[in-house]
Amino acid sequence: MFPTQRPRRLRGQSQLRRMVRETVVTTSDLIYPLFAVPGAAIAQEVKSMPGVYQLSVDKIVEEAKEVYELGIPAIILFGIPDTKDADATGAWHDCGIVQKATEAVKAAVPDLVVIVDTCLCEYTSHGHCGYLETGDLTGRVLNDPTLELLKKTAVSQANAGADIIAPSGMMDGFVKAIREGLDAAAFQDIPILSYAAKYSSSYYGPFRDAADSAPQFGDRRTYQMDPANSREALKEIGLDIAEGADMLMVKPALAYMDIIWQVKQASNMPVAAYNVSGEYSMVKAAALNGWVDEQRVVLETMTSFKRAGADLILTYHAKDVARWLETANALF
Repeated sequence: MFPTQRPRRLRGQSQLRRMVRETVVTTSDLIYPLFAVPGAAIAQEVKSMPGVYQLSVDKIVEEAKEVYELGIPAIILFGIPDTKDADATGAWHDCGIVQKATEAVKAAVPDLVVIVDTCLCEYTSHGHCGYLETGDLTGRVLNDPTLELLKKTAVSQANAGADIIAPSGMMDGFVKAIREGLDAAAFQDIPILSYAAKYSSSYYGPFRDAADSAPQFGDRRTYQMDPANSREALKEIGLDIAEGADMLMVKPALAYMDIIWQVKQASNMPVAAYNVSGEYSMVKAAALNGWVDEQRVVLETMTSFKRAGADLILTYHAKDVARWLETANALF
């Protein structure tokens, strides 16, 4: 009798659906971003990112403890310095805000993996990711001099106790420069999570509020990737692998799941997907207006990232996801 194959047989019960589910999200997949600011007892909510805060180091430590208790294995730290300059001094100074936050977290929660964003845009007075020519108003970063700043920043972060260095500035040769700097400073065992395919995306808007990193002029299209390109992403990851990257990241994630898939197929390395601020804020806004079921939409999105090939997911939803996953049948 037709039909002889009835796929619906395996969909009839929730427990049966769980048994045959092909893709499963766990807390081990999650990385939680945190924003460190100078001061004490500060928890300033980012208006464009409900539920996300700029935190002083003492509050960062509190968050780190909560993250660890939820079973999330890692955080990634971003910093907002009290002063900025053309040399991005706050990025590489031993008393920089990320360095202080790293030291405090590793002292309080030593088993929590601390990833540090190794970039300069939060620390430069002009908001670009490196040195500019004097008088430049276009934002065309000087590549090779900037590599020296990134190398110095990575070594300072490693000295503070960072477990993983994550360079995000999309400078040509940045992985090689950082690897050389770390190795020369006896940090040869610290891995590099490269923002290997980072696109010049409109989805970053709320992050720039959180990190106070919007360019003062020009844009970042001369160093971040064109959203129309996919073959270029494979070129970028190939270069980063050859230069010594240990893990690869695709950013953003939601509109770039085809890139996540291609990167995973083209490499044998762990692949991270960054569920960026604009993706987060759109879901939060819709949920706050009652237009979507936040839990179901977020968990479906996380599952989609994994199905596309992501091994790790950087997401501002991480704490909520960890709590939801504690509930049996939380997803479907």
